[in-house]
Amino acid sequence: MDSGKVVHRRKPGIPVIGSRASQKSHRHQEVNAKSLDLSKVIHLLEDPLTTNLKERHLFVLKKLLKKSQIGFLLKELTAIAKILNICAEKVTDHPEYVPILCEALTICRLPFLKEKTSDELHYAQDVTEFLSQMGCLMRVSDAEVRQLIFECVKSFYSSVAPKQMLDGLQPTSPGYRLQLLERSELAQTLLLSMATLENQPTIKLQLLHILQILSSCSDMNCSSILHPRGAKTVCLHMNDYDPTGQVLFRSSEILWNLLERGNKEEVTAQLGTLECVLSLKEAFFHLLNTGSGHSDLQLRNDLLVITTLIAESPGSQLIESSFAKQLVVFSTFPELKSHNPLIRNLKLSYSNEDLKMKKLLLNLLVVMSRDLAALQLYKEERVMLALLALMKPPVASSSERQSGSRHWSAAQKEDLQLQALATLATIGPLMLEEYISCEGSTCLLLLLDWCVGPDSYFGQGHSFHATGGRGGKKAQTRHCIRVLRSVTSLGEESVNQDLCDQGIINQLLGILMQIDAGPDEDDVVTLEIKSDIQVILSTLCETDMHRKELFGSEGVEMAVHFLKKGSDKFYSGLGHNKLVLSTVDCVWSCIVGCYTTEDYFLVKEGVFLLLNLLSTSPRCVHGVVLATLLELCDNPNTLPYILTWRDGNGQTAPRLLLQLWREEEEELGVHRNQHGGIADPQRSILSLFQLDEPQLSFPANVPSAAVLEMSENLRSKIYSIFCKIGFQDLPGLLGKDYVTLTIIRRYLDFKVGEVWDEISQELSLEGVRPISPDQEALSTICKIAEDTARRIVEEQNSILEHHQKEDISEEKLTYTEMKSRWKQKEFMAKSWDDYVSRTSNYEALKEVKAQREKYAESSRPKPKHEDAAIRPAEHFIGHVVGVESTDAQGPAGVKVTLVRTPVRAPTCPYPHTHHNSEGGTKL
Repeated sequence: MDSGKVVHRRKPGIPVIGSRASQKSHRHQEVNAKSLDLSKVIHLLEDPLTTNLKERHLFVLKKLLKKSQIGFLLKELTAIAKILNICAEKVTDHPEYVPILCEALTICRLPFLKEKTSDELHYAQDVTEFLSQMGCLMRVSDAEVRQLIFECVKSFYSSVAPKQMLDGLQPTSPGYRLQLLERSELAQTLLLSMATLENQPTIKLQLLHILQILSSCSDMNCSSILHPRGAKTVCLHMNDYDPTGQVLFRSSEILWNLLERGNKEEVTAQLGTLECVLSLKEAFFHLLNTGSGHSDLQLRNDLLVITTLIAESPGSQLIESSFAKQLVVFSTFPELKSHNPLIRNLKLSYSNEDLKMKKLLLNLLVVMSRDLAALQLYKEERVMLALLALMKPPVASSSERQSGSRHWSAAQKEDLQLQALATLATIGPLMLEEYISCEGSTCLLLLLDWCVGPDSYFGQGHSFHATGGRGGKKAQTRHCIRVLRSVTSLGEESVNQDLCDQGIINQLLGILMQIDAGPDEDDVVTLEIKSDIQVILSTLCETDMHRKELFGSEGVEMAVHFLKKGSDKFYSGLGHNKLVLSTVDCVWSCIVGCYTTEDYFLVKEGVFLLLNLLSTSPRCVHGVVLATLLELCDNPNTLPYILTWRDGNGQTAPRLLLQLWREEEEELGVHRNQHGGIADPQRSILSLFQLDEPQLSFPANVPSAAVLEMSENLRSKIYSIFCKIGFQDLPGLLGKDYVTLTIIRRYLDFKVGEVWDEISQELSLEGVRPISPDQEALSTICKIAEDTARRIVEEQNSILEHHQKEDISEEKLTYTEMKSRWKQKEFMAKSWDDYVSRTSNYEALKEVKAQREKYAESSRPKPKHEDAAIRPAEHFIGHVVGVESTDAQGPAGVKVTLVRTPVRAPTCPYPHTHHNSEGGTKL
């Protein structure tokens, strides 16, 4: 039974395979025949003799579409596009062609078919034109055709499974149609068709959805949409009647996509026209007055962001449309009471979306402040007063809350306070009159007192402006200092004097030292606050002697404290570089020029700290440090400090300055020989930039290259400092330093020669020939600089020869010292060997003793009486020394053993021999 079943399964298997193969071959032949029939179909549709055979047309087209149910071949798309175009033209008079179009568009949802892999590349242009032609079918007024076009476009972004394929046919790759869609004009054609959809709101909504899809996925599609002023077209239709509210949503999404993926400048230029601004205004007020849901509030804020981007465009019509004035009024609500009908019935829910709208309005004030006309609106609507009200400390503003009334939460109020401070930092300097009339400085100083006060306050730190301020008032301090910096930087004397009268100098000094003593002294926010405070102090004290006196000893202590930190963290990326520069600038602006503070700064070794900073800091800091030292050199008490300074390696200040000079000339490309001397007397101090610069003629009021070069590098400052400390008797210099010093001493002469050379060259360029006496004087002056350079070269050679002789003499002295040291070592080694031989060998010891006795006998006079030489016999304790040698070298290799034993003293022939207390004999 089982075997019968197996046979039954195998028997029908053979004929089935054969029939399938023949069927596929037959279908392949049909496909080839079909491709040949397309030209006949087109001829049937276009031939004047058969153009009215509607039934024949429909029969042939249905038959053609029936054979293409699995998809259109790539090589047939050109013919298919022509057939669909002919049908679209006939639809107006013969609606019977609509089903043909619908069925063809349904097939277009399927992937195109290819016979070869190379067909995708070969027929790419045909596919692009087909997709463009498909968009042209939007001229057919039938809603079903238009809807199928949209469905077809959607299918490009979804994976539609192809039907069963025939042998030799394959679907195109998934991204093939999308890639060619970007190159086609489909998006542009769909946009232009919006004008034909006034009576079909449903189809218009679907079209907006398709444009949203196209613009969200491709930059090229966005460019295609923008080309026929698509942003303006979408904006003008965003307020069309739509009970669902989707038209406004889709339109705003399309505008967002165009701004993000398209050309932002082009989009804002299209939206900045008066018609578009009025359309945006209408949509915004509609949502502001009627929107209640979360999505409506989000859409309202999106429109406000788009408006802000439009305001950044220089040619926007926001002010001309009165939209800007109304937005300014909204920005002051609810802080200011107003009888304006726009906000009389406006109610806020104080939700997060309302908070975002409020912050966007404040940001819009900053953006529009570039326009002077907008500043006039700010004055009329009392924007300054509203900002000062928003920035009040929470403690002060809590008393103003009415019981039972809705208001901003603590976190929301913190966000608005910081946003108001950020806005005031930009608007305050532009509206100084309103700032002064509203007593802005007083409000800022009160807020600053609250920021550093002992009151407990826990900052939420959620917003952008609250960075680094979580758990405290650091964010408020940061932005308050920013506002003060922006206001004082204008140099308005009335504002700065008002701040000084209220004690801002001592207040800022106290805050600065308090912040620096905190636990987080090296974070980004803290470093910014400290550097900004120093900038404010520098601005206030720079030109006023009385304020420098107010800066006083407390300010000097502050500057010295920060100078001691050095520049080790200059490249940390946290802001230490700004702090170093602001500290030096603070010394220059607040200390230099007032002898009282200068002397105290010198006593606190401030010059030493500046020189330490000069020796360790990067090159970008050297200019301001040298300028500060140069200004301090006007005080005669400064020079001894400069001359007595030494760094960790013992380097003196003059030598440090000479090293900086050489490094600066190397950076400038000045040609020097191997010893640092002048290599070319004709170009003694010319930089590489001056040599490569083309010879030009400058107007009388424009400085030449030789003059500009002095302000752009350090050489003029170093020369000026040496003029203060002198060029003679400088400590710690080497031969190379003296060579460099000769150049510095003549730096001004060389500069004068450069200027005269430039004058001579400019006269030649302009074709002006001086009179003979002037020409002779000019030539003599130019030659003087070269002669000076040659004398300097001779002097440098003399210096080098002198130091070379000194080096040779020092070298000889060194070798002499080395030779004497070696002789001393040899003598010590020989003495040690003698000592070891005496102490280790008793016979040698006796021999040495005998020699000594012999020498002593020969050197002493003989006694006059023989009895005087007779002495009684005595006993004494003798010392016996035993010596053993070990493997160690030198004295450590000898082991000495001392033994005492009584020895009978022999008759001493020496009357002058002395005996010690222990009975020993002293030789």
